[in-house]
Amino acid sequence: MPGQDKNMAIRGKATVLAVGTAVPPNIIYQSDYPDYYFNATKSEHLTELKQKLTRLCTASMIQKRHFYLTDEMLKDHPNLGTYKKPTLDNRNKLLAPGVTNLSKQAAEVALKEWGQPRSKITHLIFHTATGCVDLPGPDCQLINLLGLEPTVNRYMLFHNGCYAGATLFRLAKDLAENNPGARVLAICLEISLGFFRGPSEGAIDTLVGQALFGDGAGAIIVGSDPDLSVERPLYNILSASQCVIPGTADAVGGCVEEAGVVMHLKPSVPIHISNNISNCLSKAFAPLGITDWNSLFWIVHPGGRKILDGIENELKLEKEKLLATRHVLSQYGNTGSSSVIFIMDEMRKRSKGKATTGEGAKHGVLLGFGPGLTIETTVLSAIGTP
Repeated sequence: MPGQDKNMAIRGKATVLAVGTAVPPNIIYQSDYPDYYFNATKSEHLTELKQKLTRLCTASMIQKRHFYLTDEMLKDHPNLGTYKKPTLDNRNKLLAPGVTNLSKQAAEVALKEWGQPRSKITHLIFHTATGCVDLPGPDCQLINLLGLEPTVNRYMLFHNGCYAGATLFRLAKDLAENNPGARVLAICLEISLGFFRGPSEGAIDTLVGQALFGDGAGAIIVGSDPDLSVERPLYNILSASQCVIPGTADAVGGCVEEAGVVMHLKPSVPIHISNNISNCLSKAFAPLGITDWNSLFWIVHPGGRKILDGIENELKLEKEKLLATRHVLSQYGNTGSSSVIFIMDEMRKRSKGKATTGEGAKHGVLLGFGPGLTIETTVLSAIGTP
């Protein structure tokens, strides 16, 4: 990999050229959420579960979250607030406009930053684990909404889960590096309306999900060999890999039922990730000869406070290494697959005035976690700030 000027991308390597995010306007502060949730689901009589949710919200370190779900939707479709009544049809109808509109907003931000004609977008990747299931899917609809060429090559990913934000980087890297001149627009979106439901004394998983997840969409544009006269690269994608932790298939997952998306989360998830993170990092950074994890910048899927604390303790990271990740968790909650794009956006904002887009560090890592248990490890190099 021949080196170039610090403000230039590594020749031939995929490069992140723009980042965009979007959230719904409806904000609920975490301190208010237990009252909101139990009132909206008409479950005030379940006082012990409300106390449980209050403890979960307090311990989450989340300050606020954005939601597509509104009081009007709950009023018109009261079954959404029940535990498991058949509501899939209603959820899909309500989700459809939200999926396309929020995705379009995030993509528009990235396209504006990129600043090039939309006819240059050659590939489109879209992922959602919680959005509606329509044919044609949001990927096809976005061609018209964004004014892309009808010949754009589309890839639609459903239900990969939270790790899929990192998967988008891996797939975009392959497409950009194996198709000269390619410019890949990759979008991921999650809306918790898909799994919003009332509490049940036999399903504590429901409360955990209600305490953590928020709504959001993220978009990136990726290409190799950027034209530095008109494009402003942010990060090189040096490598990307995926690993499934053996024996953890039942730790986190979900399925689509008549009641919507039903998720399950085991409390062992943070432990599994902590026990395996060092091995994943060692393999990913061996070609660079990097073993000092504090020399990196960090973009980590914020699955929850315990996951971040476990990684920090296992790797003996300095507190400031996960500040960008913790900030995004506090302001948006866990927005599923889109979370890592929110954190990348926050990272480059914090890098303003520093030597590189990695808050001064040359190399960094982007981590995704999700069903499998799956760990996605993406090795990045920061590009010098102008």
